[in-house]
Amino acid sequence: MIKGFKEFILRGNVIDLAVAVVIGAAFTAVVTSIVNNLINPLLNSFFDAKSLDTALVFTINKSEFHIGSIIGAIINFLIVAVVVYFVFVFPMNMAKQRAERLRKKGVVEPEAPVTELDLLTEIRDLLQAQQSPPQAAGKHADPLP
Repeated sequence: MIKGFKEFILRGNVIDLAVAVVIGAAFTAVVTSIVNNLINPLLNSFFDAKSLDTALVFTINKSEFHIGSIIGAIINFLIVAVVVYFVFVFPMNMAKQRAERLRKKGVVEPEAPVTELDLLTEIRDLLQAQQSPPQAAGKHADPLP
């Protein structure tokens, strides 16, 4: 039972999920700060957004329905989505596209990871070099065996 629990905890998916939750919480703080300290004051300079909480309230059988609050939450969601897209997603996509264009042009980043194809090509070249007889000076080997 303890062995199974240990395998479960140390499984890559659980660790990745834990890291994602921690990073997500930190990311949420950044986005919330941008929205609360930049976007909301900008919107409040044009109209009072807090009035949505008290707008469109109606009562049925002593139950209050706050439609304005729902509309305010939807607007807040859209603002957060816009900030996330234009501050984080769009610049990251542009950076990826630029890196892809550079790679297609043959410019490879110095930290580019070695792929399986690179390793297989290197192994092939080494095997070919070991199997071919030494070439005499001035003579060229046939390119086809």
